[in-house]
Amino acid sequence: MASITESSSNYDNLEKQSVRELLENIHNEDKKVLPAVEKVIPQIEKLVEQIVERMKKGGRLFYVGAGTSGRLGILDASEIPPTFGVDYGLVIGLIAGGDRAIRKAVESAEDNEDLSWDDLQQHGINELDTVVGIAASGRTPYVIGAVKHAKKNGILTACITSNPDSVLAKNVDVPIEVIVGPEFVTGSTRMKSGTAQKLVLNMITTTLMIQLGRVKGNKMVNMQLTNQKLIERGTRMIMDELGFSKSKARKLLLLHGSVKRVLDEFKG
Repeated sequence: MASITESSSNYDNLEKQSVRELLENIHNEDKKVLPAVEKVIPQIEKLVEQIVERMKKGGRLFYVGAGTSGRLGILDASEIPPTFGVDYGLVIGLIAGGDRAIRKAVESAEDNEDLSWDDLQQHGINELDTVVGIAASGRTPYVIGAVKHAKKNGILTACITSNPDSVLAKNVDVPIEVIVGPEFVTGSTRMKSGTAQKLVLNMITTTLMIQLGRVKGNKMVNMQLTNQKLIERGTRMIMDELGFSKSKARKLLLLHGSVKRVLDEFKG
């Protein structure tokens, strides 16, 4: 089957379009992403339910990708600890070429099918963990190698891809195929495919954290107090929940270190 992510854009002569035309046409393509994500919610649900049970037993979630896909996995993983107050080792993003590939492309790094398993082993990966391969094309060797090796070792595997029936999808337990169609700029999967990946990653980890008790009501009660904005947010949460004055709420927040600890202390 021909690769949808590499197929020709629905638009041509882009250089002849006005700024307004370009923006509107990009936006029209972006509108196709949400319906495509909606179609795969059952697959996302299947994956999250399994990860929750594994994490309750001490398992971790690994994202493995190259280029844009790898960067998006690292972005999502890096935002979980400050948002939900969990350890940085709970959700881990790996990119072909290592950390230097986050900012600059590392030549041929994604072409090694065995390197990703070496990277996973450095983290002591085990049967309670989950590996999610992210690749718009569904054929990136670095990503395919990760899920192949993981599956052989009894580890739960999944993928996020934008091509149907890909090699990657055929080698995982839970394939999530978000088919968004050709990119506005032919082959530029940082656009619709990347947007779809970001949405799915948000859904996975946010739902995981809620299921694991890291949210109360609709608030991030376990967030890390890493700046004044978050301290102010936490102060308001305590004021709303307990009816305390701002000065008392802030003092208690800084004393206990998190909104949840304050609420546990005063609400039981």
